[in-house]
Amino acid sequence: MAIENPSREEIKEILQKAKRIAVVGLSDNPDRTSYSVSAAMQQAGYEIIPVNPMVDEVLGVKAYSSLKEIEGHIDIVNVFRRSEFLPEIAKEFVEIDADVFWAQLGIENEDAYQFLKEKGCTVIMDRCIKVEHAMTK
Repeated sequence: MAIENPSREEIKEILQKAKRIAVVGLSDNPDRTSYSVSAAMQQAGYEIIPVNPMVDEVLGVKAYSSLKEIEGHIDIVNVFRRSEFLPEIAKEFVEIDADVFWAQLGIENEDAYQFLKEKGCTVIMDRCIKVEHAMTK
């Protein structure tokens, strides 16, 4: 089964509704894509929550070592980890009851996709959240 993303219209609605984005694999290195994309989303008014056990804070925000440590509701979990880590992240995602599982451009995993779809989750894979956000304007 191929991975099917929501329509551009649905993605636009998701981004308009969302406020809090947990970014798994957010690096504190300004040269990394995860950093520049998250900085742009933060500047666009989203609350960015770094999830990376290797750093204390990113973009002036305390980092968490796992999704489960974050208090309050998360609208989007944006993933910047290699594709093979997606099934593990998907399992944690289901436990926290977030709204949208979003794997960045170049990242997809059919097992994780199947698992999330079977649970009725909204899944976006292999798309850049910054690019999609720019298209909603």
